[in-house]
This record gives sequence, structure tokens and C-alpha cells, in this order.
Amino acid sequence: MVDSRQGEIRMLIDGALVEATSGRRFDNVNPATEKVLGQVADADAEDMRRAIAAARRAFDTTDWATNHPLRKRCLAELQAALEGEREELRAELVAEAGTPVQLTAHAQLDAPLADALNWPAAMIDEFGWERELPVGELMGIRSRRAAWKEPVGVVGAIVPWNYPVEVTLNKIGQILATGNTVVLKPAPDTPWNATRLGRLVAEHTSIPAGVVNVVTSSDHLVGEELTLDPRVDMISFTGSTATGQRIMQRGAATLKRVFLELGGKSAMVVLDDTDLASVLPFAAFGVCLHAGQGCALLTRALLPRARYDEGVEILRQSMAAIPYGDPTDPTVVQGPQISARQRDRILGYIDKGKQEGATIALGGGRPAHLPHGFFVEPTLFTDVDNTMTIAQDEIFGPVLCVLAHDGDDDAVRIANDSRYGLSGGVYSASEERATAVARRIRTGSIGINGGLWYGADSPYGGYKNSGIGRQNGLEGFEQYLETKAVGWPTA
Repeated sequence: MVDSRQGEIRMLIDGALVEATSGRRFDNVNPATEKVLGQVADADAEDMRRAIAAARRAFDTTDWATNHPLRKRCLAELQAALEGEREELRAELVAEAGTPVQLTAHAQLDAPLADALNWPAAMIDEFGWERELPVGELMGIRSRRAAWKEPVGVVGAIVPWNYPVEVTLNKIGQILATGNTVVLKPAPDTPWNATRLGRLVAEHTSIPAGVVNVVTSSDHLVGEELTLDPRVDMISFTGSTATGQRIMQRGAATLKRVFLELGGKSAMVVLDDTDLASVLPFAAFGVCLHAGQGCALLTRALLPRARYDEGVEILRQSMAAIPYGDPTDPTVVQGPQISARQRDRILGYIDKGKQEGATIALGGGRPAHLPHGFFVEPTLFTDVDNTMTIAQDEIFGPVLCVLAHDGDDDAVRIANDSRYGLSGGVYSASEERATAVARRIRTGSIGINGGLWYGADSPYGGYKNSGIGRQNGLEGFEQYLETKAVGWPTA
């Protein structure tokens, strides 16, 4: 079955909007209806190598790396072009990503559109590209010294399907502002937002040919060309830990710099003085948001043992009331999983939880009232031990595991007993107590009593298997830069 929508089919390579050399295309499927939305160019390795060559040439032979006014102007042009097609992009995201339309007013679209390009563009003028060091003396030579910041070179940006515009813009903004060129490889499940971006770059900006390239492919291994090719200086990847590990292994031969924002199994730590009725509904809401397809979602709820039953009942009632289904419905919080494969993977984890002794307090299957689309019921697991598979693996679905703790120290132990360390949350009637606990939890981000850390100016990434480096903020800006020490003789 085919939907009536058709996005941009063509890729952007070396300034031109092109089809795949082979002429092949692949289907873009609506995960809420299982209908084919339309098609997009299906690149092969040779197409990717052409894009890499274009990015290399643009970096080596144009003044993009050094022309700050040009970069600032081009980012402003791209910002204006994106804003001009905001509503088309919103509808496209709902169709291809299955994201609830209400989420596009926040992290899925409007939030990154507000600052993902604007903040790094402003940093072009504000950042300390050069700094002087004290005069040094070595071997009788007095030298005036400085440190310069220069772009890394060609960056391969590999983007996931769950928040494609958010991740893409936060990569592209900083990559371009720092003077690099880029080859963008979107996920096969959500290609149109990326091809739209490529068209806007080609038709509405002064970005030189080759500075931005967009390559779509149904084959994940086409993206691996970026990790293998010595002409690519850095990989900026957001996605699964397993893929991140493969990128590091394959990129080691050419000593590529990597930024990896990977998986998470984040804990919501609820201390015993917390007003459960005011806090726990947010846990239910959060784990079902976009069908649980978010790496920073709090998927382990740690409740004080003495209040465990009370908390479970609040969570059960809250999750039972979550509106889910058609993502075009403005009241819906939870849409479909991105694909049948992802849906079946989640159902497999649910079966594993039951086999290992956890109890399903709510959900646990496919909703009978939604015969079409890749949906999973909001699912609540109780009697969960932190050694269980469902407490340790990133499920990436609307599944919440509830664990009991015996005080602050035990809660910290359980929260940290994970190979991940991406995000988390701590709740207490005492901000001082919650902050003290938050300082002990080894994660790259954490919210205290519901506080939000998100923004283009805020560094985001993880400890342990949750990644290397940071996206956004000064830390993210600098990771796309090299440092050069310089000396001049002085009298």
C-alpha cells in the first residue's frame, strides 16, 4: 500500500542533487500505518566515496575552514530555509519517524530548530580561536607563543532514526561552524528529513559545493565507508553501543577521532521523602514518550522499599492512562516503534523479563485495537532485580522496570550497577539531598527534581558504554577542532 506523500528523492553530493549512480531507490515506510510513503535514492559504496572525495576537496581547496563570515552567513541562510519549511518538515517527521505530533513542538523539531544552528553560529564570533601563551625560553631561545584552534577536516556524521532532525542539526551546526566539511548518512528508516536538508543547502544557501553532502542508503554498511576511508578525519555518531564499538574498531586503522553518543539504561532515583503522587506520573509519561525510543529516558524506576507497592500502583494507573496510537492525533504521547524488527525485539525482551521472574503489572504485548502499525503496549515490570536482562539492556521501547532500594547508598549502588552511564534523575523533598545523590551517580547528564539540562549550549554524552565525547556546548564545539601550538622568536 502506498501513501500519497513523497519527500525529496535526491541526495546532495558535491553541490548537486543527484540520484544513486545505479538508479536504485528504496521505500520509506510509515511505521504507524505500514504503508509506503514514497522512495529515496539508494546509494552504494561508490556513491559514498564520491561524497567523501567532494568533502575532502572542499576542505582542502576552498577557504571554508578559515572564512568565518562566510560560515556565519551560510548558517543563517540554512536556518531561514529550514524555518520556511518548518510545517512541511513537521508533517514529514510524523509520517516517517512515527513521532507524535505534539513531540515536534519540543525536542523532535522546534527545540533544535531554535538553537542547534543559531548557537554555534554565534560562537563563530565569540569562541577563542587563538590565545597567547606566556613568552617562553628554551635552549637560549626566547619565543612568543600561541595556541590556535583549527577544524579537524572531513567529518562523517551518522544519524539515528529516533530523533533525526534533532541529532542532525546539532551535529551539522557545530561541524560547519567550526570550519569542517561533512558527509551526512541518515538512518534508512528516516531519510527524507536529511534529503530535505540537502535540497535546502543546494537551493537556499551559499555553502560551497562539497562542504555538505547527504548520502542515503538502505544498506547500513555503506556508512562504514566513512569509518574506513583515510580521507575522513572524524566520525560523529549517535546510535547503539554495538555500532559505536564497530566504528571504533574499523576507524582504528586510520586513527580516526570519534564522537560516540550511545545507549543508556538510566535510573530514576526516588528517595523516601518524595511526594510519589506528584513525581511518578512523569516517570510513566517519560518512558512512553515516542514509544520509549530515546536513549536518555529513565527506564529504571528505583523506589524506596517501604513505599514500593504505593509507587507501583501510581505508576500502573499513570501508564494505563497514557494516550497512544495515531501519531497525528495531538493528544497522543506514544506512537509506533520505528519498524517491525524493533517491535519484535522489544517483545522479545518482554518475554525474557517474564522468563527471568519479573512480573508484568501492565501491558506486555501488541495492542489489539491497533491491527496496523508497529505498536507495543505501555508495559510495566515489577519485582525486577538489577541483574535481570531487562534491567541491564537498553530495550528502546515503552517498558519501565521498577526496582526497590534500601536508602540513598543502596540507590546509588543500583543506579551505578550498569554498563551504561548516559543520564538519570533524582527526586527528593530536599534539593540538597537530591543534589548530593546526583553527584554520586556516574552519568553524563542528570536531572534533579525534574530539572532539564537540554540545549545547544549544554554538553550531552555519557560515561562508560554510553559513549565518548560530548554533543553540544563548548565541549562539543571543541571536539570538532584540532589544537596547534605556535612559536615565534622574540628579542
